[in-house]
Amino acid sequence: MLLRTVLISAMLAVVSAFCSAPAFAQSPEACPAILNHQFNRLQDDAPQNLCQYKGKVALVVNTASYCGFTSQYEGLEKMYAKYSSKGLVVLGFPSNDFGQQEPGSSKEIADFCFNTYGVKFPMFAKSSVSGKDINPLHAELVKATGTTPKWNFYKYLIDRKGNVVAAYSSLTTPDSKKLVADVEKALAEKAE
Repeated sequence: MLLRTVLISAMLAVVSAFCSAPAFAQSPEACPAILNHQFNRLQDDAPQNLCQYKGKVALVVNTASYCGFTSQYEGLEKMYAKYSSKGLVVLGFPSNDFGQQEPGSSKEIADFCFNTYGVKFPMFAKSSVSGKDINPLHAELVKATGTTPKWNFYKYLIDRKGNVVAAYSSLTTPDSKKLVADVEKALAEKAE
């Protein structure tokens, strides 16, 4: 009995020391809550945890293949190509919420994006970005900004620390001076 008590006390001391050590505390390596979600990749339905993008600047965009704004794929891909080496990731979320403008299957959407616009930035399986079936990432983006997507190609910018910096209407193109300036400012800031 005494030996058991001593062993338990020793184990508790080790666990307590480990848990209170600075390495166990909230650290830069911890995933920001806004990114702590899993979605299936568009191309193959493989589960992807958004925590893989921690420490990066993320531009989250709800997309659609048959929309007047669909040509923004080209600008988004150019932005991704230009700034990805500096830490930008564009995250595409196809949605059929607005005007039923994304009716296709994952394979059809993936083929369209790549074959028409050369999209290489990460894209995820079709999901809802508004309403009662809103995906959990967009629910948090709406909560953080107080604004829901009004149409396809609505954008949210997340800084390296996981803070939602801004939301942009569908009318804000990827080459918009304001959006580019905000992205460059976020890229210049280091994650702590």
